[in-house]
Amino acid sequence: MKAFETIGARIEAVATDMGPAYISAVRANIPDATLVFDHFHIIKLFNEKLTKLRQDLQREAENGLGKPVLKGIRWLLLKNP
Repeated sequence: MKAFETIGARIEAVATDMGPAYISAVRANIPDATLVFDHFHIIKLFNEKLTKLRQDLQREAENGLGKPVLKGIRWLLLKNP
């Protein structure tokens, strides 16, 4: 019997960051709970991936030109249409 069951708690969802230790702890102790990642860490991961993509595109586009071909692309990708 799990510790949470002995006190009658009914946990439906758990909000946490994306750390593997947190995920495995929730899965091991509250397997039926929905795991929800917090907004801050989702946005942080998105920004890191976007930065890496832009850097890779810039390197590919320069291709020996030595000029910042895609300068300002982050603003173009993130602006409100």
